[in-house]
This record gives sequence, structure tokens and C-alpha cells, in this order.
Amino acid sequence: MSENTPPNTETCDNNCSSCPSGATCSQAAGSPPQKADIDVRHVILVLSGKGGVGKSTVAVNLAYALSNHGKSVGLLDLDIHGPNIPKMLGIEDHKLMAEGNKIVPVRVTGNLQVVSMAFLLPEKHAPVIWRGAMKAGAIRQFLEDTAWGRLDYLVVDLPPGTGDEALTIAQIAPRVRGAVIVTTPQEVSTLDSTKAITFVEQLELEVIGVIENMSGFICPHCGEQVDLFGKGGGSRIAAEHHVPFLGSIPLDQEVRKAGDEGRPFIIRQKDSPTWKAIDEVMENLVRIVER
Repeated sequence: MSENTPPNTETCDNNCSSCPSGATCSQAAGSPPQKADIDVRHVILVLSGKGGVGKSTVAVNLAYALSNHGKSVGLLDLDIHGPNIPKMLGIEDHKLMAEGNKIVPVRVTGNLQVVSMAFLLPEKHAPVIWRGAMKAGAIRQFLEDTAWGRLDYLVVDLPPGTGDEALTIAQIAPRVRGAVIVTTPQEVSTLDSTKAITFVEQLELEVIGVIENMSGFICPHCGEQVDLFGKGGGSRIAAEHHVPFLGSIPLDQEVRKAGDEGRPFIIRQKDSPTWKAIDEVMENLVRIVER
């Protein structure tokens, strides 16, 4: 693979028997898809029912939190049509290279490495116009044709909803530890997040927990909290589905700045209420996945 060539861009002719993506394609029928060959202890899926809830922010900070605990961590950005992880980590100018027949991930720290569709685009504003079969083939390549080495955790940032990407990774990734559901407090978000919980349960995977993001706005002037989007929606749906509630993260302009500047918030200000909230959520998450 050259550094600017997206993987597996052939068109689908619905001839599943001859298609190289047939094993993972949502159109293919028959036996369950073969699990990808990757040396990983646990795969953690980060899901949301709808967009704009801060799912990628949670995925980035979770990956950093796990790596800060000395774990070998891979972060896989499967939001193929809107990959933002490289921007949030300050590595958007990197490109994926190849050694032999393997993709080489971009290394962020000594024990954190990343693969994203963004690294394969000819320029940052280029769209990815793919059907489901192409995405399924790319996901398998990102798993087993990548030189991840031995991983303790692979954190997977998924696009909103319960479509091709989420179904494909849930079916072909080995040792899926479970899924983290990210929501905001208001009903329009919790309704869609409930669907994501049901999706995970129907696949007989564990819901590791629910995170309520943007749970109150921290005023930068007085430090008081205002519940712009309401409060308690995340804990309510967690209770209704009998799954852990991992905690709430307030809406803070410093979190937005961290993403724009490419420096995860968890490695920034340790004296702010927002940092303490994020750290508590991540510690709860690590405690559950490590038990």
C-alpha cells in the first residue's frame, strides 16, 4: 500500500463469492464472518446514538488514560467518513506507511499508536465516498493487516449510529471487551443512545457503561455550572438498562480548545473541575475493564 492509497476501493457487484470483502460485507449471507487475526487482550468500542455528543473526545481521553496506566494501546478511528482523531491528537499531517505487506500505525507516545482513514487521504478536505463493502474491507485491513504488535487494548472510535462500521467491527474483532455509550443529557440524545445500548445487547456484547457528556456548562468567568442541555439523562438510561453509569463530564470551552489544539484534555490542567470529572470517568472505566 502506498502512503496515499486508500485500502480496498473496488466497487461492489454483489457477487459475494468472488468479492475480497465477502467475509465482512453486510450484503453477504451464510456463515458468520471470520474473526480478524490481531494480538490484542481487549477491544473496546466507543459508540453513540447520534453525532455531536463528544464520542471522539471520550475515545481519545480513554486511550490516553489506559496508556497512562502503562498499557499498550491502539486507537482505531473507524469514523471513515469523518475521521477526527488525528486532528484531536495533533498528528493530522502524518501519513500511514507500509513495511512489507503491513500498515505501520502512527505512534503518539511510547505505548499509544493510531490508525485512521484521515492518514490515507490525499488532502485533509477530501471526502471518502464508499459503500458498505468497501468500508468492511478497510476495517479488516486496519485490524489484521496493520503492524499493531501486541496490544493490551484497542480502543475503537465509531461513527454515530448502529450501521455498517459498528456491525462489522463487532462481528470480526476478536476479544471485544464491550462498548462504552456516550450521550448528552437531553432526550433527543438519550433516545438514540438507548438504541445503541440495545444494539450492543442484541449482539450479546457487554455494555461497559454510559457516559453523560456536556452535562452542565462551566462558566469561564465565575466557575458556576448551568445545565444548558439538562442533567441526568445518562444516569437514567443506564439505570433503565441495568448497566453501569460511568459519570458526567461538563461542557467546558477548554475541552474544545484541547481538541482543536491537538492535546487531549486529560494531559492538561489537573486543577480544574472538568479535569477531575474526566479523570473520574476514565478511572471508573479502567476499573471496570481491568477487573
